[in-house]
Amino acid sequence: MKKDFETNFTGWSFIIAAILLWGSWAFSTHHIGEYLIASDFVTISEDVWYWIWMFRFHIFGWVTMAIATFSLVSILAKRPYRVVILPGAGMLIVGTFTLAIASAFYYNFGAWGVGKTVGKSPSEIQDFMDGILYTNQYVTCFIRFGRIFSGVGLVLLGFGFLKFKLLPSWLGWLTALLGLSAVAVILSIPDNFEIYKPLFHVKVIWLVMMGAVLLKQGVNLPESES
Repeated sequence: MKKDFETNFTGWSFIIAAILLWGSWAFSTHHIGEYLIASDFVTISEDVWYWIWMFRFHIFGWVTMAIATFSLVSILAKRPYRVVILPGAGMLIVGTFTLAIASAFYYNFGAWGVGKTVGKSPSEIQDFMDGILYTNQYVTCFIRFGRIFSGVGLVLLGFGFLKFKLLPSWLGWLTALLGLSAVAVILSIPDNFEIYKPLFHVKVIWLVMMGAVLLKQGVNLPESES
């Protein structure tokens, strides 16, 4: 069993990521949907700086989640675990950074759009929306791929946790099922963000559980590798 500074740092990173992601979501004054729409700018403009800071915290939540995953893989990147853990963590990190980049678009365009649309006529606002339509489409694609990449990574990590008994079996199953659910929802219903929303909250719970387990008991490595 390995429980030391490394596992404590990793555990707190998971918990901080959960706090940043869910706290920023819970306290934000406005949540952007699948696409930016004209009415988003009206709501954001009511308290634009507060909204900006909540979105900044949200983006850093994704970044902190990637840091936590990097930390975890630095502990578990040993034979024979690494053959599953490395690709799983890699996919999760790629997906997480993809989601962070997509969030940065919504953050930047949301704040920028307030200044571009204030005082404009409906036709001028529509011209502006038409101008960002293709970017909107690209970013929606980033969101989908980020969720699928993350899901595949979670499936591999869950499999690794279970096969090598690195963490409690219930956490391994939760990790794998969360990943499978994410992939299944995005592939079967790609154009409905509402159905995916509960999985965001489950992912936050997963982050908290990962952090709590690592802080309480560490990872189950042979004494020779601890």
